[in-house]
Formats: sequence, C-alpha cells, structure tokens
Amino acid sequence: MVPLDRLVDVLASLGTHLCCAPRGRDVPLRGVALHDPVERTGAAPDEVLLGLGVGSAAAAARLVAATGAAAVVLHGRPPLDERVSAAAKRSGAAVLLVDPEVPWGQLAGVVQALVLGGQREGSGDLFAVADAIAAVVGGPVTIEDQRSRVLAYSYRQQDVDPVRVQTILGRRVPDEARAALEAHGVFAHLARTDDPIFVPQLTEQLGGRLVAAVRAGRELLGSVWVEVEQEVGQARRAALVDGARTAALHLLRARASADLERRAEADLVIGVLDSGLPADLARLGLPAADLRVIAVQAHAGESEHGAALLAFERATAGFGWSRPGRSALFGNVLYTVLPCGEDAAAALEWVRALERELPAEATVVAGVGGVADAAQLPASRAEADECLALAVAEPATGEVTAAEPVVYDRAWSRVLLRRLAAVAETGRLPTRGPVADLVRHDAEHGTHYAATLEAWLAAQGDSREAAKTLSVHPNTLRYRLQRMTEVTALPVEDPEQRLAMAIALAVHRRRARR
Repeated sequence: MVPLDRLVDVLASLGTHLCCAPRGRDVPLRGVALHDPVERTGAAPDEVLLGLGVGSAAAAARLVAATGAAAVVLHGRPPLDERVSAAAKRSGAAVLLVDPEVPWGQLAGVVQALVLGGQREGSGDLFAVADAIAAVVGGPVTIEDQRSRVLAYSYRQQDVDPVRVQTILGRRVPDEARAALEAHGVFAHLARTDDPIFVPQLTEQLGGRLVAAVRAGRELLGSVWVEVEQEVGQARRAALVDGARTAALHLLRARASADLERRAEADLVIGVLDSGLPADLARLGLPAADLRVIAVQAHAGESEHGAALLAFERATAGFGWSRPGRSALFGNVLYTVLPCGEDAAAALEWVRALERELPAEATVVAGVGGVADAAQLPASRAEADECLALAVAEPATGEVTAAEPVVYDRAWSRVLLRRLAAVAETGRLPTRGPVADLVRHDAEHGTHYAATLEAWLAAQGDSREAAKTLSVHPNTLRYRLQRMTEVTALPVEDPEQRLAMAIALAVHRRRARR
C-alpha cells in the first residue's frame, strides 16, 4: 500500500501532473487496474486505473465519471479539460496526466512496481534480476510463473514485438501466443530440462525467444524469456541459466512472504465475516458498504482440498492487474469479500475470472450473498453458504458438477424454502398426508410421484415446464398427476397447503441424499 502522494512524487520524473485530488493526497493505493476500451471496466476504491485507449477528453470524462478507482492515469498535458475535472468531482477520483511520449508499458511497470511493491518484497528485486539478464544476454526480458503470468520484466522494452507489449500490459501471455508456444513444444521442454531453448518466430506478432526454466529442485517455478532474433552463443546461454537460478531464489523468498500475507489477510477476512467490524474492513482496504460475500468450492477429481488451496492461491494473487476482493479459506470453502454493490455482475465476473485461473479439469461452484454493509457481512456470508448449497449438485455418485453461480437476489425464495425445510427437519414430520402418502407409494411401487409433485409445484402448475424439468412428455406428467389423486388427496388449490407440501418435499429430498 502506498499513498497517492507517493505515486505522484515517483511519476513526476516521467512528466506526470496531479491535476485534481477530490479526496486528498493521502488516499491509500493497493492495486492497479487496466482500462479495457471494449469491455466494462471495473476498479476497486483503492486501485489506480490506467486509462489505455482513452483517445479524447469526452471519453476521459466518461471513464472518470463512471469509475470507482481512487485515481485515474491518462495520457495528456495540463490543463485538465473542464469536463474531466467535473467528472472527477462527482466520482471522487484523482486524475493524473502523463506526457503522451511516455509508453504505457513503461508507465505500467513503474506504477505496478510502486503500488504492488509492498506485496512482493522478494519479487521487487526480481525486476533487477530481469535487468541484469537483459544486459548480459542482450534482449528485453520477462520473468513469468508456470501459468505464463508476468512477475517482472526488464526496464529496456524498446522495439519489442506486439506479443511482448500485450504480455506486459495484460500481465500474462495472450492465449493465442501461448497456444503457439505450446504447439512448438516449449512448455514440454521447460518441464523436463533446465537447458535454454531457442524459439524462432512462430507468428507474425510473436518474434524469436530464448527461454530457460526457473526451477527449485524438481519443482518448476516459472521461466525467463529473452527476446532475440536468432540463436545466441554459449556464454550468453550460460548467463541466462545463471540468471534463472537467481530468479528461483527470489521466487522462493517471495512465496514465503506471500504465505505470511495470505495468513494475515485470511485472519482479518474471517474476523469481518464473523463480526462485521468496520475497522478490520479498513485494514483490508475495503469500503464499509456495498459489499458481497462469495462462497466457492473447487473440485478436481479426488483432489478436493488441493483444488481449494489452488483457488485460494489464485484469489489472493489476483487476476491480471487487479485484485478487488479479499479472501480466506475455511475448510474447503473459499470466501471472498468483494465490493460490487447492488449489481451482482461484478461478483459473477470474479467467479469466471477465478475459473479461468484454474486447471481445465477443475470444477467450480459458487454462491453469492446479498449486498451488505460491515454489520451485515455475517448475514451475507450465511446467504452465500446457502446459495452455494443450492449450486452444489449431489447425485448418487457423489460427484460435483459445474453450475451457474447462485445469487441470493435471484434465489431468495429457494433459500427461504431451504431454511424452512431445515427447521421442519428438526421435528417429526407427519406420517400421514399427501407427501407422506406419495413417498410411501414410491418406496413400495417404484413410482416417481413425489418428484413429479415437486416439479409441478416448482413450475406453478405449468405441466409443460414440469415435464421439461423431469425430462418426460407432458402427457406422461398429466397421467402421473391423475394416478396420484388415486393414491392421496392433493390440496393443490390451497396456497398454504401447496407451501407446506413444497417444504415437506424439500425435507424428503434432503433426507434421501444422506
């Protein structure tokens, strides 16, 4: 975390001017977000938003007015356009103008190193390692983790190819470039040997590379990439190997530091979920209102806890430039407190971003609690847990299947019925009545009357919709309903009894799964 004032001082050397700061110069900055001109841009209240692709004062005004970021960095020269100034007063975002001659890649590197530097004491020196490798091997350098996410890069990045630019700005190798490298066998080579490999130009935008693995013992931690046009001599290859070994030491140190930070963050998150203390939210860099709790379970075959730990690591490392939420792992459930307000779209996008960070074989299920202020966070967590339970499929095989995240705003009625079912389950259910009669008939005759009634009630009497849920023909459903009236009286005209039957059926389903 650094204050806005510190960022202004550092960027001054790049021709940067602080044009307005509605909330003062002491605003804390904890993250960096990248503006996407195509998609809706999200930024947390403690992040710096880099305004790439903003080509006019009108576009800048729209961006500043709509953002929730603490500060927005734009290319331009003073004075600040009045429309942008007015937008800043409305949103509260500070606006910094940087000389248009300063490349976004260089600017992004400085901002990232400063704002995120407190999170990576070990990797802060990694940029120096990248500079040293670039000086000896002779080409721009990036140091990446095993998932092709950029950890550090050399200061010199002039005359690089388009993929290198996209990699640094997006903080990860583009999918198309990674696919080309994988098809060429680069990642398979890195997995089995420390010997550098020269990769010729594979696509029009992806130039030549000299690549070496970063390894600790047998564990592959990442890789070092040097942009070169042709094979290099043995001395430069040896220098790259030495640089990769040095990078491994820094990555191990950074990992230990990150583990301590994750534990400290997790303790604070569990605290706010239990008590909703505003002071702990402030220490986490979160606002005191417009929050939601997300509960996530990740599964990968038999490795349930392994997938959960990986999800926790990815959530606390962040996706790309931004890490808006704060997370904790409790058992096999990942809880994240996310500032997103009334619209749950940001929470759903967060879940999708997490899915993209996990292996393809991993299955993610999630529940999203309702919007909450600090005091309501325990309730939002309970709602997230209940929505997660609705999202988890529990067939007889015990396998968990992927499903759309369940959001409390849309599923509150199902949550309420589940609560009522849980309360009803603590007592003794009636041994007579329509549901008990149908359950008993199913057990004795192998029919499916209880499930049919449940689907029909859920569809509010729409036979076609209920038949679709059960994967049967509507005529089959109507026949079953007729036969069911021969087994027991179905009081479907009475609203109270319809509700009671729905609760009793929910209790029966819960018991049948045990």
